[in-house]
Amino acid sequence: MKTRVLFVCHGNICRSPMAEFILKDMVKKRNISDLFEIASAATSTEEIWNGVGNPVYPPAKAELAKHGISCEGKRAVQLKKSDYDYYDYLIGMDTMNMRNMERITGHKAGDKMRLLLEYNNESRSVRDPWYSGAFDETYRDVVTGCTAFLEYLEYEGII
Repeated sequence: MKTRVLFVCHGNICRSPMAEFILKDMVKKRNISDLFEIASAATSTEEIWNGVGNPVYPPAKAELAKHGISCEGKRAVQLKKSDYDYYDYLIGMDTMNMRNMERITGHKAGDKMRLLLEYNNESRSVRDPWYSGAFDETYRDVVTGCTAFLEYLEYEGII
């Protein structure tokens, strides 16, 4: 059975799609892609118009491309209450995302819902490039978190 991972941020055009495609790249390089289903979603509908989500924000897409990672075809989607039951891990980028995830899913943060950097024993948020413009810093935060998440799954015997 596949481990299902959903990354969540506010608009699903910067941090969570970066995390989605960075983790997809990491598991591909380890030849364990078949063990995962990885996606991302938004807590808001700001980037979704008439049911169609906006593509990944161009500077986020460019940052991924600098590292040889494509996110082609990804469009913003809305987090749904049912995602809590479907996914094994719902991983937020910041504390506001976590509060909104709790509100949307009706579940509290804990084993299944955590901040990405908690896997690296950090209680801080992934830097939001929408405000900072520092997509390289966000990339580094996400790589740190995804690396620690994979180490956690290995330690727990999940992969």
